Amino acid sequence: MVRRGEVEPDEDDEYAKLVRKMNPPRVVIDNDSCDSATVIRVDRVKKHGILLEAVQVLVDLDLIVTKAYISSDGNWFMDVFNVTDQDGSKLVDKEIMDHIQECLASEDYLVPRATPLEDESSTTIELTGADRPGLLSEVCAVLASQSCNIVKAEVWTHEKRAASVVQVTDEATGLAVRDAARLSMVQELLANVMQGQGDGLLARSNTSTGVVHAERRLHRLMMLDDDGDGEAGYYGTAAKAGKVVVMDCAERRYTVVILRCRDRPKLLFDTLCALADLHYVVFHGTVDAEGGTNEAYQEYYIRHVDGHPVRSDADRTRLVRCLEAAVERRAIHGLELELRTEDRVGLLSEITRVFRENSLSIIRAAISTKDGTAEDTFYVSDAYGNPVDGRTMDAVGEQLGHAVLRVKKRDVPSAKKPGPDAGAVSVLGSLLKGSLQGFNLIRSYS
Repeated sequence: MVRRGEVEPDEDDEYAKLVRKMNPPRVVIDNDSCDSATVIRVDRVKKHGILLEAVQVLVDLDLIVTKAYISSDGNWFMDVFNVTDQDGSKLVDKEIMDHIQECLASEDYLVPRATPLEDESSTTIELTGADRPGLLSEVCAVLASQSCNIVKAEVWTHEKRAASVVQVTDEATGLAVRDAARLSMVQELLANVMQGQGDGLLARSNTSTGVVHAERRLHRLMMLDDDGDGEAGYYGTAAKAGKVVVMDCAERRYTVVILRCRDRPKLLFDTLCALADLHYVVFHGTVDAEGGTNEAYQEYYIRHVDGHPVRSDADRTRLVRCLEAAVERRAIHGLELELRTEDRVGLLSEITRVFRENSLSIIRAAISTKDGTAEDTFYVSDAYGNPVDGRTMDAVGEQLGHAVLRVKKRDVPSAKKPGPDAGAVSVLGSLLKGSLQGFNLIRSYS
C-alpha cells in the first residue's frame, strides 16, 4: 500500500488515481464526542481546492461551523468540523447527514447538485460595475423591458462597487433565454446601466447557462473588480469589520494569517474564497467561533500555489485588504427587510422602483422564488448610507400594499456610525407606523 505523504498527487496522473483508489476517503459524522455540536471528520487524499469545496458543502446546507481543525501537508487532507444547524442544535436529519457523507466521501462529487433554478432551465447573468442608489431598480427595469423574468438573484455592494448574479427565464416560455441576438442586446443594455456616470470603474456583463454557485462567483467577481483596494466606500469610510494580521513562519516556509472579527454565518466560506481567489493554499488552520463571545478567530498557515510564502510587502498588503473585504461584503449593514408574496412577472421591478422612489439604497439582496411565492431579502439604508426612518418605511408599506414586508433586523447601518438593534415585526401595507426604535428585540433569522 502507498504510504501517506510519499507522492504529490496529480489530477491527471494515473499513479495519483491509484493512490486515491488504494486510500479511499473516510468521513465520520459523530454526535457523541461533543456536547454542543456534531463533529464531522474528513480523511482523504488531498486535491487542489478540497477545503473550500468541503466548507461549501456545509454552508450550502445552512450549517454553522463553530470550530475547525485543518491539516493538509503532503498528500493527505485531514479536517475536523464542529457544526450545528441554524438553531445551534446538533444534526439529527438523516437525509442531511447522508448528503454530507455522500459529498465529502465521493471522488467525483463534492459540490452539491444544482437546484431546479440552477440548471439549464435558466440563463445566468453576471454583472459588476459602479454602485449607486437605484441601481438594482434600473437593472430590473432593463430585464423587464426585454421580457426576462428574474427567478433568483444575489446582489452585493462594497467600496463603491456592485456585483450580482441573476438567473432569468423567458417571460413567455419560462425557459432559459437562448437567442444570441437577444442576449447580446440584454448584455449591452445592462453594461450601460452598470457603467453609471462614467466614474472610471469597469463594468462587466456576462451571460451563460448551466450551474453557477452565486456566492462563490460574487466573491470572484468582486475580487476581479478589485474591491479590496481600501478606498472609502459609498456607504461611509473604510473602517474595517475585522482585524487581519499577516506574519512570517520562516522556519517552515509558511505565511501565517490571523483573523479576528465578529462572528456571522458563512464567515469561514467567505475567507476561504478570498484565499482561493488570491491563489493561496491552506496547509494548516484553526477556526474557533465558540465560547459565547460572538467573536470568530481564524488562523491559517498558507503558501501561494507556486509553493512560496508571501514574498513582498505589496502581496502582504493585498492579502490583508482582500481578507478584510471578504469579511465586510456580507457584514450586516442597514435595515434587513424580508418580503414574501405571490410571484408575478414584473414584481421585482415594482418593488425596487418603490424603494428607489422612497430614496432607499439596496446594500445587499437575496431574491428567490419557491412554489409560486417570491421570497426576497433586502438590506437597505437611505441614499447617504444612514439608517432608515419609520416614516419612509411606512410609505414603502403603503405603496406595496399587498406584499407582506417583514423588518427582520436592524444592525450597524454603515461604517460611519453604529446604530441600535431593532427587532422584527410583520407589516402589511400601512400597519408600520412611527419610529422603528420601539420594536421589541428578537433573535435574527440570518
